[in-house]
Amino acid sequence: MPTRQRENAFSLPQAAPIAALMWVLIFQRVALAGQQQPPEVSGQPLKVTTEVVNVYAVVRDKHGRLISNLTQDDFKIREDNIPQTISYFSRETDTPLTLAILVDTSPSQGRVLGTEQHEAKAFLRQILRPKDLACVIHFDLEVELLQDFTIEQSLLDKAIDETVINGGGAGVLPSPLPSPSVGATHLYDAVYLAATQLMSHEVGRKVLVLLTDGQDQGSQETLNQAIEAAQKSDCIIYAVDIVDRAFYGFAGMGFNGDSVLHKLCEQTGGRVIKVSSIKNTAQAFQEIADELRTQYLLGYSPSNSRTDPGFRKIKVTVDHGGYKIQARDGYYPHS
Repeated sequence: MPTRQRENAFSLPQAAPIAALMWVLIFQRVALAGQQQPPEVSGQPLKVTTEVVNVYAVVRDKHGRLISNLTQDDFKIREDNIPQTISYFSRETDTPLTLAILVDTSPSQGRVLGTEQHEAKAFLRQILRPKDLACVIHFDLEVELLQDFTIEQSLLDKAIDETVINGGGAGVLPSPLPSPSVGATHLYDAVYLAATQLMSHEVGRKVLVLLTDGQDQGSQETLNQAIEAAQKSDCIIYAVDIVDRAFYGFAGMGFNGDSVLHKLCEQTGGRVIKVSSIKNTAQAFQEIADELRTQYLLGYSPSNSRTDPGFRKIKVTVDHGGYKIQARDGYYPHS
């Protein structure tokens, strides 16, 4: 199957303002957006309109085991503390998956990148189905798309193999402009650009998988701007968190990446999987795969009377079992 046709992929020239780059890409994407069709879910069409809010939820018991046999009547949703009526429900949803793998290629990942590459390729082989699509992005001094959306495993494998520490210049748009900014890990920019330029006009489940220790240095965007971009694009963020503590100790640098990743993931309905030993990397990817297979899809038409474009808070609960619910904590209405 061919790679999805779209405009040329992005590489972030840090010397130019992001806003200028965004207007060009937004103009190109608007023309393509009208050609997209909403996905089919469980054999019946799911009508996608601005009046429907879709929430993907993962449920675990008090021992951390995934629960996959709940019914629509088990769930309750509140928006801005106002009860909502669930109008669509799917268990173990097979909604098409649009997935982006974001690989940190800054120096702090030098000793773990090889393992991440191997396990990321195995993860994609396991999780992708015929209607799904995936892309590969790397970030360090630049943010660069190495492979646009495709289902072809060989192309995805090739792109993952091309990730090298502070490599750059090997993607769809080579020769990124030199960066005047300080720092070699533009994590926030990577999340922001993946959400706004690649995911914003996609439909179905949209997932960003970050392979990083969460430390950002030099991004033009802030953490809050990255989170807001992901929320506006309805992206779920997962993180495989591998930290080379020796690197930071030797460099005499402080580290706050864990808290950053928790904010990115928990506010979008995903999760951080902490890898305490590099040999456990495969298990981290397996946990993400298991969750994506056991997600519940809850859809509702908001009864909220608010008309402003501000953030709406969502709370998903199950009344029995002492279960822990993992779902996004809100959304921005689509204009």
